[in-house]
Amino acid sequence: MKGMDKAFAEHFAAEWIDSWNSHDLKRILSHYEEDFEMSSPVIIQVAGEASGTLRGKAAVGAYWKKALELIPDLKFELLSVLVGVNSITLHYKGAHGRLVAEVFHFGSNQKVTRACAHYAM
Repeated sequence: MKGMDKAFAEHFAAEWIDSWNSHDLKRILSHYEEDFEMSSPVIIQVAGEASGTLRGKAAVGAYWKKALELIPDLKFELLSVLVGVNSITLHYKGAHGRLVAEVFHFGSNQKVTRACAHYAM
């Protein structure tokens, strides 16, 4: 993929937010490559992984399953979509209204290869 377009970015954002709000882990994971990498300070807290990074659908899926169990009323609210060359940043309200900016890097098949979450302190 040489660049993102607005339509793809907006569709991805809407589908990604909807999948998280549905709490359907299979649907959430459908946006990602099999061996994608996820980095987040919450990984340190929830998964106990000191590096804050997990790789692959099995590892990240287990982490997200635990997170969804810990926050059964989790709901995301999209605030804005920012478009890069091969990436999109979603700015949204996460758990307990906490502000999040998550950067998604895409491969050639329009699946996420790497994602990094950033949280307001």
